[in-house]
Amino acid sequence: MAIRIGILEYPGAQASAVLGLRDLLDQAARLHRQRGGEGLDTRVLQGLGEPEAPLAALILPPALGGEPAEDPLRQAWLLARHGEGTLLCSVCMGGMVLAETGLLDGRPATTHWGLRERFAQRFPRVRLDTDRILIDDGDLLTAGGLMAWVDLGLKLVNRFLGPEAMLATARQLLVDPGGREQRFYSTFAPVLTHGDPAVLAVQAWLQIHFGEKVDAPAMAAAARLGERTFLRRFRRATGLRPTDYLQHLRVSKARELLERPGLAVDEIAWRVGYGDPGAFRKIFLRLMGLTPGDYRRRFAVAGR
Repeated sequence: MAIRIGILEYPGAQASAVLGLRDLLDQAARLHRQRGGEGLDTRVLQGLGEPEAPLAALILPPALGGEPAEDPLRQAWLLARHGEGTLLCSVCMGGMVLAETGLLDGRPATTHWGLRERFAQRFPRVRLDTDRILIDDGDLLTAGGLMAWVDLGLKLVNRFLGPEAMLATARQLLVDPGGREQRFYSTFAPVLTHGDPAVLAVQAWLQIHFGEKVDAPAMAAAARLGERTFLRRFRRATGLRPTDYLQHLRVSKARELLERPGLAVDEIAWRVGYGDPGAFRKIFLRLMGLTPGDYRRRFAVAGR
């Protein structure tokens, strides 16, 4: 008997993701049937009617054109599906639709890295991790940015049809079967709308002096604040400790240099403020999930 998967086409859902998911899952089903296995029965659901039988999984695709409006009827419907044992899945903005049910409270989840601040403000109880492109938490499965529907689709194929079917589908569609993370693609976007002029002054100062020997006392002096007051206000305004902010800024600058040919990694480390190239490599790996060399091999543009 075919495994039933639904894709909910709620108002504003991205049509290309809805159709792409259906095509990916249908292709996986065809390949699996050719090997003698049971297939997938994937349906696009355009309303909130009761399914003919419990769904194995239900996908909330991404949305374009703004956040989907809250819908209490949809929330109740999703809770009913979850109560039937359906695996609820989301991609990008679809994570907000899922979070509105309360099911993500206290649970790890991801969404598009550009939605991080808005998501965290609306759903502070969700353990948001936008460095990851996919988080499988058993009965809930969340994926990151718009095109992460590919990763989600392959994950579902792997779960319901097995790794051989997943790899066969990935080969057929010429897509990467896994190993990506959102932080490879996200950019450091510091909060500048917090309204604290002293912290803004330090942020502007760091854009110039990030490559120098900078510590908390130097930043406090640039803010013309006492060190304890500065530390408290900076974290409240930006959401980061000053040292963490500086690391993110330096790694962001290093990424720009790594994407161009010419400079050795040790030279880049020195230019962005790290006298110890080993320390630079450790920090870069921790924040990006790739070594500087791996990042350059993946993202450098020849002749740039």
